[in-house]
Amino acid sequence: MDSYTFLGLPLHILLVHAVVVLTPLTALAVLLHALWPAAARRLGIVTPLAALVVLVLTPITVNAGEALEATVGATPAVQRHAELGDTLLGWVVVLFIVALVEWGWTRFGERMLVGRLGRGAMVGIRVVVAVAAVVVAVGTVVDVALIGDAGARAVWGGVVGR
Repeated sequence: MDSYTFLGLPLHILLVHAVVVLTPLTALAVLLHALWPAAARRLGIVTPLAALVVLVLTPITVNAGEALEATVGATPAVQRHAELGDTLLGWVVVLFIVALVEWGWTRFGERMLVGRLGRGAMVGIRVVVAVAAVVVAVGTVVDVALIGDAGARAVWGGVVGR
């Protein structure tokens, strides 16, 4: 556990706040990038960089959580939180991929393919990317909410009667 503490506090408790804030903000940026062309141009590389930060933080947070679980013991509520926590990495991998595709399409794809593909194909590509963005953004935020709720129940359930 020593390697998973910072100033005596369990690192999971500190990192989880970054993940809980940055993941939904990144999902929102992915949605804006997909659905609002002016926002896509302004967000630029920020969206995939934010998704990369979330992608890096997620497994570190999970590992720190596993270290904390080994220290505090595995109650059913902690086990439920840990099981749900293991699902987030899959979502953030796809979130990163979609963010990268959006940025690449906005930055390079539209310009390079505008003369080669017909208008219908260009619109089709945008629709596919937008649908992927909506699905992954909503799924990621729902997963973060479920994980956070399970974590709150694990920590506070016996204290506040949840």
